[in-house]
Amino acid sequence: FGVDVAIDAVGRPEVFEQAFYARDLAGRVVLVGVPTPEMRLTLPMIELFGRGGALKSSWYGDCLPSRDFPMLADLYRQGRFPLADFVTETIGLDDVEAAFAKMHRGEVLRSVVVFEK
Repeated sequence: FGVDVAIDAVGRPEVFEQAFYARDLAGRVVLVGVPTPEMRLTLPMIELFGRGGALKSSWYGDCLPSRDFPMLADLYRQGRFPLADFVTETIGLDDVEAAFAKMHRGEVLRSVVVFEK
């Protein structure tokens, strides 16, 4: 009696493992958070076999940028897509390095660079 879909938006092995065990039999785990190249996941193969379901990663939400980005922009212009809710902070170009450090520490969701005119 777990969830139908568990989403790991963090991208850390321990979070993925929690998501794996939180799902119902035949449920799905979707990895959205981007792991670092050196991260490894260790799960007993019998658990993968016995629990069924699906393990999936999702890059850009599995969208087609040429099709979906214009659609999202149009939804934003219509006021139907609250883009500002997905931005943690706006930064200047000089703050990019610090923003990456904050992202790696998990302190921000998205930092958006604003170029001054």
